[in-house]
Amino acid sequence: MATLDFTELTERYAALPDGGGREVGARLLARWREPHRKYHNEDHLRFLLARLDELAGSAADPVAVELAGWFHDAVYDPRGADNEERSAELAEAALPHSARHAEVARLVRLTAGHRPAPGDTNGATLCDADLAVLAGSPEEYAAYAAAVRVEYGHLADSEFAAGRGEVLRQLLARPRLFHTVYGSEHWEPTARFNVSAELALLS
Repeated sequence: MATLDFTELTERYAALPDGGGREVGARLLARWREPHRKYHNEDHLRFLLARLDELAGSAADPVAVELAGWFHDAVYDPRGADNEERSAELAEAALPHSARHAEVARLVRLTAGHRPAPGDTNGATLCDADLAVLAGSPEEYAAYAAAVRVEYGHLADSEFAAGRGEVLRQLLARPRLFHTVYGSEHWEPTARFNVSAELALLS
């Protein structure tokens, strides 16, 4: 996906069936631009949309997946533990007349753990796009990790290292990080290398 300015990005949302139109897209972008966001911001949204373009053909309902991408971190508080649930509830409230609202909300909730069931092509596509940041270049991954640390600036270094380390160990313990064929082939090895390297630094 080419880099889109604010208007073009809003128009992309407005073109989605069942999305509620340009006004809903503009409200979502305003959320993604909240000043406390350092990683879970508009750049992350743009990155995820680009990865969804890269994964074209992987999902049974790509419109529902993209709508879920727009909503998946629409509510984000680094001190909160229910961001995915609140984001899903926002989707349900914003898309009450959409035939896809239940699927969009389900997909948003799935990003809490990134564990799609076998055969869930919509879930696999969204989760892979969301975790594709793990497969960035060394410079990209370092920037991602640094931004996450800034978002959790309210935590002491030791507290952050313990929590972040546990998240990374859980990722590495999974038999696979990516569930689409494309993600497995193109992102898995690099992502595991990056996550292992960050864990070593934290340790």
